[in-house]
Amino acid sequence: METLLIEQDGSILIVTLNRPDKLNALNRKVFEELAKVLDEAERNSSLRGLIITGAGNKAFAAGADISEFAHYGPQEAAAMSRNGQRVMDRIEQYPLPIVAAVNGYALGGGCELAMACHLRIASDTARLGQPEINLGIIPGYGGTQRLPAFVGRAKAIELLLTADMLTAQEAYQLGLVNHVVASEELLAKSKAILQKIAEKPPLAVRRILACVHAATAGNRSGFELEIAEFAACMETEDFREGTQAFLEKRKPRFTGR
Repeated sequence: METLLIEQDGSILIVTLNRPDKLNALNRKVFEELAKVLDEAERNSSLRGLIITGAGNKAFAAGADISEFAHYGPQEAAAMSRNGQRVMDRIEQYPLPIVAAVNGYALGGGCELAMACHLRIASDTARLGQPEINLGIIPGYGGTQRLPAFVGRAKAIELLLTADMLTAQEAYQLGLVNHVVASEELLAKSKAILQKIAEKPPLAVRRILACVHAATAGNRSGFELEIAEFAACMETEDFREGTQAFLEKRKPRFTGR
């Protein structure tokens, strides 16, 4: 694996996003390797759960890798969004419980990845949000669909339109994360929850996960709309300005074109 570190601890597989120099930003290779790990883990009969976390203490995943898609057009953007959603859906529908151990920033695609997991444990230094609008685009990996399910429609709209970040405690109060712990306790807490679940009957665990997903999935029309609107953003001058400003580390000047 080029972008992931994999460690099995008893019945738990720990998957660490390992791009600390990029704040563990998500790119095509990360998704490719995540998909491969998920396939292999499902065939491992000794596993009872997975943890996804980020290398270092600064970030879980600070979004998608902007340098990878800054020059995309609509067709490339739609393919990127669809591929990302496919991996997120795989995580959300996975037959083993997956815990996001959120250490530091979980922004944009990182927040979408955390939301796709079944449970979220956050360090007290974690920050979560969907700041895509600052780049002149919208979330592309399911953020417009999953965030309202966690925090409610009105709060989701506020967060999506303002790009405000939530502290770990705010995320807990809104129901976006299950627990907040000190940074040094993050993996231990995540493991403890999975170890408790591992003592339950595995077939019943799988069936509960499937039933809960069926209850909350709704239909796919919203996700398809997100792909189309994400791709359409790539034709705007605001997208080009937003990504260029980010790469140049300056404030963007949006014109509505």
